[in-house]
Amino acid sequence: QVQLVESGGGLVQAGGSLRLSCAASGRTFIISAMGWFRQAPGKEREFVAAMDWNGGNTTYADSVKGRFTISRDNAKNTMYLQMNSLKPEDTAVYYCAADVHSRVLHTTAAPYDYWGQGTQVTVSS
Repeated sequence: QVQLVESGGGLVQAGGSLRLSCAASGRTFIISAMGWFRQAPGKEREFVAAMDWNGGNTTYADSVKGRFTISRDNAKNTMYLQMNSLKPEDTAVYYCAADVHSRVLHTTAAPYDYWGQGTQVTVSS
């Protein structure tokens, strides 16, 4: 089993920055890839970014490309999402997820096996 805990959310003005963290525990050696998703009220969960846990390959949603950066610290079993130039439309609950079966950087939620509880990000205009 893998446990994921997000932190770092909060309220920020448009144009500001936040860094989210996702701490993994348990059988972390089975993680192949990890991703960030977000869900705004009344909307479906959408892909934000993903990375190969060992190789470092990354992919981003077009809506965040150039503004968000996904990274990891394997020694700390922690994944990060640096969010710059935040916009009101980035407001959502942000979730991290782990895929223990494939290093393919999936952009849909279904292939991910473990999820955190989410952290709220609110961007005011």
